[in-house]
Amino acid sequence: MTTVAIALAGLALAVCLVDLLLTVAVIRRLREHTDLISKFSAPGAVAMLTQGQTTKPFEAVATTGETVSRDTLSGLTLVGAFTPQCSACTERLPRFVEYAGQFPGGREQVIAVVMGDEAAAQEYRTALEPVAKVVIEAGPGGVVEALAVASFPAFGVLDSSGVVVTSALDLDDLSVPAGV
Repeated sequence: MTTVAIALAGLALAVCLVDLLLTVAVIRRLREHTDLISKFSAPGAVAMLTQGQTTKPFEAVATTGETVSRDTLSGLTLVGAFTPQCSACTERLPRFVEYAGQFPGGREQVIAVVMGDEAAAQEYRTALEPVAKVVIEAGPGGVVEALAVASFPAFGVLDSSGVVVTSALDLDDLSVPAGV
């Protein structure tokens, strides 16, 4: 009888180990799919208003007290929209900070909008304030609505009248035409 019990216990252990290995394989595959989905968007997907469209009027107060509005735009302005709940936003934040740091006109020509509450947005605020005027919006509306942000992160370049020169889901896809 003990031999039967040991055999059954061994069989149960083998079944559990196979189940554990299958579960680990499924989790690994799901992570790969999540990474692929965050890297690639659907063809034709738009981040925000597209080239030639004009933003709605907007006005907001940056975290440093500066007023940010469509009427205060001058020259070309880089815009980035983020939300702390977005893994792609977290992944692309350092690249945006680098890009914004090299953008002509410096911090005065860069607006970063973070959609979320103050506590959740703190990490973004800390990273972005040296290179951008940071606007934190608790919910839909404001700058995010004026730019018609459809997904996060979203990037664009506006001219002085609020017309979109270029927009994209990835900074590497922003293309400012020569002579603009």
